Amino acid sequence: MTTEAILFLIFAIVALATAVLMIIQRNPVMSALYLIANFFCLASLYLLLRAQLLAVLEVVVYAGAIMVLVIFVIMLLNLGDEQKLAERINIRLILGAVLALGFLVELLYLFLFPGAQGLPEQMAPEAATIGTVESMGMSLFGKFLLPFEVTSLLLLAAIVGAVTLAKKQP
Repeated sequence: MTTEAILFLIFAIVALATAVLMIIQRNPVMSALYLIANFFCLASLYLLLRAQLLAVLEVVVYAGAIMVLVIFVIMLLNLGDEQKLAERINIRLILGAVLALGFLVELLYLFLFPGAQGLPEQMAPEAATIGTVESMGMSLFGKFLLPFEVTSLLLLAAIVGAVTLAKKQP
């Protein structure tokens, strides 16, 4: 087993564990902290896929900016009595457990029998440069320049509209 495969298994197991802990946690602040840990595990998996830009964006945008806002909202809501959040076993819980178990069996099949799907065992040589900042920049400002500029104009129009609506009328 290669070092990449071992790192992948470690990060995947930690990502699954933090996702499960995030879902079953009763305390919303602890749930948000487990989600941040999950974002870091996903960024590590992006790095193993040689998608450096996506890994950096995952940490900066999701773990940095968005989760800070989520934690601020949780703190401002001041959720009190956690006893009311207790959930009893019902049909949704049983159905969710069965579906999760089926998904786990499918993932184990894919990992234990990788040749059965007819997929190539190794990455193509040119795949190592796809996720780099240079290749993303070349795609963004080359092939996708027009959609990028249209999106920037739409965002500018949304900002001007939001400022206009928020401005106090004299």
